Amino acid sequence: MLRRLMLKGLAAGFIALVPAIAFCFAAAAADYPARPVTIIVAFTPGGPSDVLARIVGKRLQEILHQPFIIENRPGSGGNIAAEQAARAEPDGYTLLMGNNSILATNAALYKKLGYDPERDFVPISLIGTQANILVVHPSVPANSMAELIALAKADPGKFAYASAGRGTPAHLAGELFKTEAKINIVHVPYKGAAPALNDVLAGHVQMMFATAASVIGLIKNDKVRALAVTTPKRTALLPNLPTVDELGIKGFDATTWHGLVAPAGTPKEIIDTLNFATVSALKDPATQKALTDLGVDIVGDSPKEFETYIKSEIPKWTAVVKQSGAQIE
Repeated sequence: MLRRLMLKGLAAGFIALVPAIAFCFAAAAADYPARPVTIIVAFTPGGPSDVLARIVGKRLQEILHQPFIIENRPGSGGNIAAEQAARAEPDGYTLLMGNNSILATNAALYKKLGYDPERDFVPISLIGTQANILVVHPSVPANSMAELIALAKADPGKFAYASAGRGTPAHLAGELFKTEAKINIVHVPYKGAAPALNDVLAGHVQMMFATAASVIGLIKNDKVRALAVTTPKRTALLPNLPTVDELGIKGFDATTWHGLVAPAGTPKEIIDTLNFATVSALKDPATQKALTDLGVDIVGDSPKEFETYIKSEIPKWTAVVKQSGAQIE
């Protein structure tokens, strides 16, 4: 009897606390942000995700009047950063710059994953998409995609392509290309896009699927040779460069996208604040120019729209992973 009374008392006490807890969450959301916010980036400084996060973070800092600190946590195709973000307090002070590898492909690519891309995060906004360009070192005797494919078929395993790491968009673009072109090329993963591109420039690796902005200057200066665009439509940065689809591999689409997410359980009021600030940042002329110069097609949508987009990308890239046969322990 006494035990039942004690349990009833504890239950009543907890129920009485619920409104107070809810009030505390509401108060915290109303005061948000009251201190610096960290944006975790899954790749090394200087890569597309890092540069994009710094551009957007700078404007968010101006809008929300608190520092937005970039924390680079490279490794495991973005999984290290994603796991750290998923375990963070859902208070709006730790965000993740997500992309298609972290939020759409890694679940199919890795046998074990320490986070669930749908369950462990709440979307804030899709920031934008980027075209990828198939580039080769000038020493490669191929002036077209067809010539590159012919060389690879004539000498299986001789040619290699670099990427920012296993499971990254560049990796899967290469695997998709390898499968669709029916060639044997070797994947060489790096800890970030910058070191990968550096080795292509040095001629240590023959080719790479790189973001348009990262190679536009190199193409113009003949440091690398551009052969094709991996998106369904040509990019405005290189309007005369044909798509992979146009050159014969129909339906080829390897678009890179970036968006902000927060740990699951983050109060809706905070998500709404972050979404409003992000969309506002993307409407800023200086921010738009900086992102456009990076080859980003700016989006800036609602949390619900970003959630729908992520859910549409997961089955698409799962099919690509299965088709390619790529698998990471």
